[in-house]
Amino acid sequence: MTKTNLAVEIRDAIERDIATGGIDPGSRLDEVSLCSRFGVSRTPVREALRQLVASGMLEMHPNRGCFVRKMDVTELIEMFEVMAELEAFCCRLAARRVSEQQLDQLQQLNEACVAAQQQGDPDGYYYANEKFHRYIYELSGNAFLAEQARQLSLKLRPYRRLQLRIRNRIAASSQEHAEILEALRSADAETSASRMKSHILVQGEKFSDLASQLRQRQADQQ
Repeated sequence: MTKTNLAVEIRDAIERDIATGGIDPGSRLDEVSLCSRFGVSRTPVREALRQLVASGMLEMHPNRGCFVRKMDVTELIEMFEVMAELEAFCCRLAARRVSEQQLDQLQQLNEACVAAQQQGDPDGYYYANEKFHRYIYELSGNAFLAEQARQLSLKLRPYRRLQLRIRNRIAASSQEHAEILEALRSADAETSASRMKSHILVQGEKFSDLASQLRQRQADQQ
């Protein structure tokens, strides 16, 4: 396996630990311990940490090392609000510009989500879900918009991952994908945008459940 692939595997493992509470916000990540854990040299570990710093998940403090970034609930909700608008805009444009062939490809990506859901595989669903959303960014036909959506999605990765572990959320997410795809096939720009916005926004019960998990993790640290 190449060093690049090793770095990606290490990055994903650390991200998963942060999302599921294995590593707490504010924790310092020690390179030596990570090298021992993964059985690798410092090179892929440093690259994994660099990627996590670039995404905003970690913070680098001079002469102290990398720490898991602390994010309060208000900041998190604000980021989800912007993410919802960006992805809704992607859907609005995609509904007008997407081809039948591209819709078939999006359908296949959603079928991978459904397969992971049926297998009870939250990590598999997370990765398939990410591919589904990123393809919609591409289908917008607006490279600048797609890049903005991709950059913000990187910052929200651990929280989108955490949200998927809320009871029954994966089943609901899968159904919402099907409804978004239906609106895109109908070339209904406004319905596509509206459904995507609702899919992304953490509001109502979704917000309460996610906030509860975050607060519980913060309480466990004290």
